[in-house]
Amino acid sequence: MRDAYKVLAAPSEGNYSELRSKFLAFAIPVRTVDEAMEQVARYQKEYFDARHVCWAYRLGPEGEEYRSNDNGEPSGTAGKPILGQMVSADVSDLIILVIRYFGGVKLGTSGLIVAYRTAAANALEEAYFNERLVEKSLTLTFGYEHMNMVMRMVKDLQPRILSQDYKDNGDIVMTIAIRLSLVERVHSAFIVNGQSLVKVEDAPA
Repeated sequence: MRDAYKVLAAPSEGNYSELRSKFLAFAIPVRTVDEAMEQVARYQKEYFDARHVCWAYRLGPEGEEYRSNDNGEPSGTAGKPILGQMVSADVSDLIILVIRYFGGVKLGTSGLIVAYRTAAANALEEAYFNERLVEKSLTLTFGYEHMNMVMRMVKDLQPRILSQDYKDNGDIVMTIAIRLSLVERVHSAFIVNGQSLVKVEDAPA
């Protein structure tokens, strides 16, 4: 599994026109299916006068969660071409909606595929992207005498410190979020003479 993937930095827009039909494309960052469907409801309400509001979303580091919808267009002519542009751009955690205003002339199956694909591609061409890390949460338990060792690891690997608690028995419990590819380096950072001086466990979900 990859430990970083490309996401939208902000919403972006594109458009395409063919035989008087207008296609307005909106690419929007989302993290969950519920967020994606909220955008569908929003755009269907805002563009209630449009003939079609077609869309596709793609979620997760590998784009493993996805769905597309033709919204009344012939099967496979709208949602799949939109989704295909996300796959081609290797971008995830987003939804793209393409609103069609019918121009009175039918485009045919191939014409529709080109139109929805191009509108979606144009929205992505206007976008700025960020890298999102895939992280794992770990709990470190250690005595105060090993604080310097832990802070050296923090300096070297730069995890996010989520919490730090001091227990009555003198132990310190620190919860961190670390990039997936660096998890083994956290474990190895505390091994001296074959023994780990810091207890490293998966953090509770």
